[in-house]
Amino acid sequence: MLPIVFPSRIDRWLAIVLASSVLVSLGVALILPFVLPGAIGLPVAALLLASGSLQLWLLRATDYTVDGTELRIRCGPFRWRIALQDIRRVTPTRSLLSSPALSLDRLRIDYGDGRALMVSPADKDGFIAAVERRATGAR
Repeated sequence: MLPIVFPSRIDRWLAIVLASSVLVSLGVALILPFVLPGAIGLPVAALLLASGSLQLWLLRATDYTVDGTELRIRCGPFRWRIALQDIRRVTPTRSLLSSPALSLDRLRIDYGDGRALMVSPADKDGFIAAVERRATGAR
C-alpha cells in the first residue's frame, strides 16, 4: 500500500503567532550583536536564530503519514511512530495540551497501554478513514 500523507491543519491565529515570533527572533538576532557586542551578543543572537528556525520548521513540516502498518507523525525535528494495530480509538478534541498539532481542531489517538497523542490533519475524515481501513488490514 502506498503511504498517504495528511498535512496538518494550521489555525490562522497560531500561524500569525509563530510567524511573528520568527520575524521578531530574526530581527532581534540581527540587531543584538551591535547592541550587545562581545561575548554576550553573539551567543544570544545564535540562540534566537535557532529558536526562530525551530518555529519555522514546525510550521513548514508537520504532517501525518498512514502506511500499511504504522502512523508516522512528523512535527519539525520531532517524530513519532505508532503501529496501526496498537490504535484503540480516534476521537475529536479541542484540548490545549501540547501535541504535534497546529490547530485546536484535533483528533486524540489512544494507543498502546494508555498512551495518547493529538494530531490535527486538515482532512480529518480522510485521516480517520485511512487509519481505520489500514488498521483493520494490519490486524
